[in-house]
Amino acid sequence: MATANDNAVKLAVLIDADNAQPSITEALLAEIAKYGTAHVKRAYGDWTGTNLKGWKDHLLAQSIQPIQQFAYTTGKNATDAAMVIDAMDLLYSDRFDGFCIVSSDSDFTRLAARLRESGLTVYGFGERKTPKPFVAACDKFIYVENLAHPEDSAPEQAPLERKPSVSAAQLKGDAALVNLLRNAVEAASDEDGWALLSAVGSIITKQRPDFDSRTYGFAKLSDLVKATTLFEVDRRAHGGGKQLAIFVKDRRRRLLSVNTEAIENTGGVPGVASASQARHEEVSASPGPAPRA
Repeated sequence: MATANDNAVKLAVLIDADNAQPSITEALLAEIAKYGTAHVKRAYGDWTGTNLKGWKDHLLAQSIQPIQQFAYTTGKNATDAAMVIDAMDLLYSDRFDGFCIVSSDSDFTRLAARLRESGLTVYGFGERKTPKPFVAACDKFIYVENLAHPEDSAPEQAPLERKPSVSAAQLKGDAALVNLLRNAVEAASDEDGWALLSAVGSIITKQRPDFDSRTYGFAKLSDLVKATTLFEVDRRAHGGGKQLAIFVKDRRRRLLSVNTEAIENTGGVPGVASASQARHEEVSASPGPAPRA
């Protein structure tokens, strides 16, 4: 999948203006810039009507091309059809590495699947109400509620640090989240239990295209992982270079290692492992016999 470090990745951005809010455009394109360069930016809708009048300034500011599509028949969404046709034309041009489909409409599920079948990466953007089939059809799906809205904060002031909206206790109580993180770390870990966090994130995205640490109030996956207190986190050099990378390890691996060592020290008798270890610690902590006069 395309990454933020690959600026050569060419993306086509197709916006369903009937199912998106104009206020998200700046934050939307900032998010898209993490994955590549938007060479095509189009917004589809019937611009002769009044329901899309709030889009004009945002389209001009972000250099998004409005594509006119009349509503030929009441109850039929001609905009969706126009987007699909244009997407296929762009696909066959062989000029793009991926598509960004901005809509909360499940009608684009098949389009997303078709683009992926051709080997292109598909990023979906929509509200939390977006039907699951469309979410699952994308390589990665970003909920627009997680995007920062620049107009929400005064430009004169420095942005305030975002406080986590979910406590450590709540995170550990979320069985689905804990299992997702632990399984991903296990899948990416080496024989010592350490896993490169970027690899963990890649595995999570493949399993849950809509996973986003911002949903839990954390800007980065590393912050979320730390907040659970379920994992050890280490930053060290990786790949023989000077660049530091983040590694994580399930704390249960350390407990398992300690218990295994204790059992081995007692001759392989599990029942006396903890007692033997406790006795060893007690003896080690005692001051010992008083010195002779």
